[in-house]
Amino acid sequence: MPEQPIFYPVTNEAYASEIASKWNVPESGSGFVTRLEVRSEFMSRYQIHQVGDSHNTEWWVPAEDLEELNDNIVGVIQVVRSFGGARA
Repeated sequence: MPEQPIFYPVTNEAYASEIASKWNVPESGSGFVTRLEVRSEFMSRYQIHQVGDSHNTEWWVPAEDLEELNDNIVGVIQVVRSFGGARA
């Protein structure tokens, strides 16, 4: 999003599910949890940050690095959970 200069991929499904169900559903009516693999050489450039509870962990990837992040995705992006009205 243009107003968000940082992309915050989370490290675990529990935290992703909280975001999708508690934030995305009220905001837009649906929320999705996706799973993807990114080459560790790329992700090792970024520290993991804890933001709240012990399982609320995420990387902070600057928006200008998103094209390179996309280039480092291995395999396919999977939708593993959905919340709200829309279904994957």
